[in-house]
Amino acid sequence: MSLPVFKVEPGRLDGLGPGAVLSVTGPEARHAVTVRRLGPGERLELVDGAGARATGELVAAGRDSMDVRLAAVSADPLRRPRLVLAQALAKGERDLLAVETATELGVDAVVPWQAERSIVRWKKERAAKSHDKWVHTVAAAAKQSRRAHWPEVLPLSTTRELAALLGRPGTAGVVLHEQARDSLAGLLGGPHRPWEAAERIVLVVGPEGGIAPGELEALAGAGARTLRLGPEVLRSSTAGPVALAVLSAALGRWDGAPG
Repeated sequence: MSLPVFKVEPGRLDGLGPGAVLSVTGPEARHAVTVRRLGPGERLELVDGAGARATGELVAAGRDSMDVRLAAVSADPLRRPRLVLAQALAKGERDLLAVETATELGVDAVVPWQAERSIVRWKKERAAKSHDKWVHTVAAAAKQSRRAHWPEVLPLSTTRELAALLGRPGTAGVVLHEQARDSLAGLLGGPHRPWEAAERIVLVVGPEGGIAPGELEALAGAGARTLRLGPEVLRSSTAGPVALAVLSAALGRWDGAPG
């Protein structure tokens, strides 16, 4: 059975090795001791969200603190190219479902996109709270999937800002669209493989009402390719994770060891 995973601040595991005792306080320790009811002698994992991972044994526990004696410390390598999901805001928290599943599938960053046809709107007074909800969703999914590298949640993006991201050097952009002529799987299986030389691949998923023509033009003008996934029309919450799975398999991201 997999060990439970808890997060420490980035850098807390730096320079530590087997035998070191690390004190963890705050919500993560409270969750381990009070909610999970872990006690001395039980094993667990610590990650810092920036790639560091440690296994250890709980040696002392308080109400909101715990001491962990480390048995091993390692660093999960960064995978290249980075996979970024630009997910349009969607009703019924389908955008959160997409972000949660994408995190479990190994996405490296997510971008909330305020598309023209998005029914959901992040109003100024609620934008920070809505963004925090995405951050908390990513955190929970990263812990569940035992990730040492946690995805970055970028600020809410307009179409113009998203086009600027797609136009950055080293970026290969894909706009998923049901009416596209070419498929993502077909392109990845062909002789021309631009993705492997890219620093990042940005997948763009529109809202329930689809991507507006002007948005498609702007994103294509920034260098993104418009591709479909298959003959079926997928929900906004499904398309991004499916595309991530196709890319991960084609790029060999799932060929290595866990983590």
